[in-house]
Amino acid sequence: MAILGFITGYLVPFILVLSLLVFVHEMGHYLVGRWSGIRVTAFSIGFGPEIVGFNDRHGTRWRLSLIPLGGYVRFYGDEDAASRPDSEALSHLSLAERSQTLAGAKLWKRAATVAAGPIANFLLAIAIFAVLFAVYGRSVADPVVAEIRPDSAAAEAGIQVGDRLIAMDGSPIRTFEDVRRYVTVRPETQMTVTVERGGNTIDLPLVPKRTEITDQFGNKVELGLIGVVTNEQSGNFRHITYTPLEALQEGVVETGHIITGTFRYIGNLVTGRMKPDQLGGPVRVAQASGQMATLGIAAVIQLAAVLSVSIGLLNLMPVPVLDGGHLVFYAIEAIRGKPLGAGAQEIAFRIGLAMVLSLMVFATWNDISNLIG
Repeated sequence: MAILGFITGYLVPFILVLSLLVFVHEMGHYLVGRWSGIRVTAFSIGFGPEIVGFNDRHGTRWRLSLIPLGGYVRFYGDEDAASRPDSEALSHLSLAERSQTLAGAKLWKRAATVAAGPIANFLLAIAIFAVLFAVYGRSVADPVVAEIRPDSAAAEAGIQVGDRLIAMDGSPIRTFEDVRRYVTVRPETQMTVTVERGGNTIDLPLVPKRTEITDQFGNKVELGLIGVVTNEQSGNFRHITYTPLEALQEGVVETGHIITGTFRYIGNLVTGRMKPDQLGGPVRVAQASGQMATLGIAAVIQLAAVLSVSIGLLNLMPVPVLDGGHLVFYAIEAIRGKPLGAGAQEIAFRIGLAMVLSLMVFATWNDISNLIG
């Protein structure tokens, strides 16, 4: 029964969410590649042995593969799923055939085809958030302080009950959610909070404290907190409804928040403000998918939007074998006027593969350690 519960409660939601995001990502590559005149030989959801598949009239093999941890589009003339050009095969192609390969396409077409995957993930996230906002609206709390935790950063800064937080480091604050977004990714970072008190504005120095909290599912999360609280009794809560255009605008804004928050998180890892054990892999994603599933379909859909942005950003990392690495190669080619040599690219791909595998092992080790702990 425990195994069945794991499969239905965690594994199935995880596979469904990840497969959707991978399909959208790879479809971005596929559509722009086809539009650019590049032949596609395979479109796979998952890696490894094929479970089921078919060939379409354009000669593309559509595959569902055994290992559901990603996917790929393989273009004509590629050596493997990482889109490394097959130099031997390319040398035997005619000019007309070579023009149908990724390596033989014009530089801007190659760049557009590669960038289309991450862009598709960002567009999916925007669309998901827009639909959620249009359908459900949003409940927000005005940033008026109802309570201050003892010995908190807010107490030390001199913030008082009744203060309205209007800006942080000059960035306007509209809701308590804006406060949360700003401070949680800036632990132990000096900032200036602007409050409105008795009709006057006051600037106060503030340093969020790095704090480990336990969420509603028992997961331990480390973030920055300042210790200000709102509640239902304060009368600060209100519900906002959006027109379709407003919902779309909010979807763009929400996606932008996730992108900037991710970069801030990476910066915190580099500077040591966040512990690297916060980095999660497929096990933690599966766990989160199952936990969100207990909250309803809207929560799962929202998680899908967040993960879609994460997949887009991960693939834009300037690491060979990822989309970002290909774009770096293309940028170098644009500057040099010719591509890097096959030997240099091969070395770069090997290094990139080692980096990606190391990151996956490290993230999975974190997942297992957190589960055991």
